[in-house]
Amino acid sequence: MVRECACPFYVLGDDRLDALASIADSSDIAKEAALEHSPINADPLLAGFYSPADAARLLQVASPKLRGWLNGWGNSAAGPIVDRDFKHSRTISFLDLMEMRFIEAFRRQGVSMQTLRAAAARARKEWDQPHPFALSRARYLTDRRSVFAQVAEQQGDRMTWDMASGQHEMWDVIEATIAKGVEFDPASELARRWYPLPAEFPKISVDPAVAFGKPALIDERIPTAAIHRMWKAEGGSIRRVADAFEISEDAVRAAVEYEITTAN
Repeated sequence: MVRECACPFYVLGDDRLDALASIADSSDIAKEAALEHSPINADPLLAGFYSPADAARLLQVASPKLRGWLNGWGNSAAGPIVDRDFKHSRTISFLDLMEMRFIEAFRRQGVSMQTLRAAAARARKEWDQPHPFALSRARYLTDRRSVFAQVAEQQGDRMTWDMASGQHEMWDVIEATIAKGVEFDPASELARRWYPLPAEFPKISVDPAVAFGKPALIDERIPTAAIHRMWKAEGGSIRRVADAFEISEDAVRAAVEYEITTAN
């Protein structure tokens, strides 16, 4: 039986098509303006492709907030916080997504947008790394805390300064929470895979090397959305979907439950 759903192109949407079109427009990917970062230049198809709606659902954050982090705010001089990989399309990369996850966690703790923007810019310059908020906690915890303390002092952001310079235990807990469910590349120290709900769904991950980064079953490498769509088309029959994909019923059940859990 042909498992056409296992092919990543099975899940292409407008955002992935936009990004692929921008890649195909140039015969020299290294010169493509939308793909400035060297990891993306190496293999753009492994960057992960998400629309703003995809990112909002995965992060459980409102789309307008994400658009401001990515594009800046049109009614002010404030620029974006994330240095996007795909600058001339709507597409969000996996590392962009991981940085937005970091930003949301610190926003919930009351860190200002101005401090986050300045800290990101400073870290990018000092570490020569376009995605400083997607770096491993283990290696960059102290450095990141130092950057935030310095920026907060310059900005007069007393709350963040206290958190970064004095209440190290609080900072450590926040960083550990952000790193939970994330696997980091040992060479680059950048995030390479994320388990959105590791306790409930340990076999479902977001991996830019699988199905363009859509949530997928780890072992079967099949997007959960594809399984969920077939489950609905088959009237809710777990057995028929398992037979069609040649996977276990438990795998189908996990994929369907994940999609239902994250639907809202």
